[in-house]
Amino acid sequence: MKFAPHKRRRAPTVIIVSLIDVLLVVLIFLMVTTTFKRLEPALNIALPDSSQATVGASEATAMVVTIATNAPHLYLDGHPISLNELERALQDATERNPKVRVDVKSDKRAPVGELVHVMDAARKAKATLNVLTEKSDR
Repeated sequence: MKFAPHKRRRAPTVIIVSLIDVLLVVLIFLMVTTTFKRLEPALNIALPDSSQATVGASEATAMVVTIATNAPHLYLDGHPISLNELERALQDATERNPKVRVDVKSDKRAPVGELVHVMDAARKAKATLNVLTEKSDR
């Protein structure tokens, strides 16, 4: 039995220059359409006004508790936290450093109950409590 001889085919040539051009166009497209991360505040809070607000400096380490208008209401240093976790974090911080200061940033429209809970947690932990406001010219 005689089989027909196979003709050897030439390997197809790949044009590398065209592939590089296409890859560069795709890379440029991805770079242009990517949204770059901006350093913006996580929460937009309208602080209440106070005519008695003063600028004070303290050597105590500050823990910033933010109270937002919608759930989750409590944020500790920009991270969402529950009330129980906040109480434990304040207790641990005052055990390490008794001069811990709790700065509370509460939105004008935030639930008052949340502010009271934070104030109670700070009192239980025996931490210094500051409620941050904006100075008004009244």
